[in-house]
Amino acid sequence: MGSNERLRGSLASAGLRPVDLAEAVQVDAKTVERWITQDRLPHRVHRAAAAKCLHVEETYLWPKLVHDPRTHTASQAELLRLYPSRGAVPSDVWKELLDGAREAIDVLFYAGTHMFENDLVGTLARKSAQGIHCRVLIGDQSSDAVRLRAVEEGTSGGLEGRIQLHRLYLRALRGIPGIEMRAHGTTLYNSLYRFDQDLLVNVHTYGAPAGLSPILHLHRVPGGRMWDHFMKSFDEVWIRGQPETG
Repeated sequence: MGSNERLRGSLASAGLRPVDLAEAVQVDAKTVERWITQDRLPHRVHRAAAAKCLHVEETYLWPKLVHDPRTHTASQAELLRLYPSRGAVPSDVWKELLDGAREAIDVLFYAGTHMFENDLVGTLARKSAQGIHCRVLIGDQSSDAVRLRAVEEGTSGGLEGRIQLHRLYLRALRGIPGIEMRAHGTTLYNSLYRFDQDLLVNVHTYGAPAGLSPILHLHRVPGGRMWDHFMKSFDEVWIRGQPETG
């Protein structure tokens, strides 16, 4: 029986001891030791908690999950619908998801024009007043990644201008409790729109505007990995973003 060196290494990288992880995921310290020394596969709830604590994916810590039929089935269940383009998503879907959010709204884009046209600023102000945590990641128009994207989709100068305008609109939300905003200059592989346990993933393709690219509608399902996979990328960009202040 082998040991789980990925788990051991992730603990070391995070500066944690097995007892620290045990406390974080609410199991006995000896249980965590068995996960490491005997490569035991934890219960699904504990796997998810451990991966979150260590900022890695479950399938990295326990590769056997990749081939687990239960993981495949759960991940397939996460996909509610595939839209051929963002424009094919009915306006009612956007409205229902925004209005129905009760816990969190997270959005990641470069310009997000369609969101601003549908009163993103006013909606977030209302939602924050209801105690809902909102995070906005908007592009930094001066970044190399944004400028390159604009050239690739044939809107050089236009994308940067829209972002600059929308960052101006967002100033109305600064200082409102529950709303956090950051600008980012990372490569935008997908635009993400999270409403509680629902997630719209706007897949980007070279040379095409976001509005012409497909959207995946995911709903978080226990044991699935797609929702967590995309939201992990959101969190990575969030860490690198610069707070919108002043």
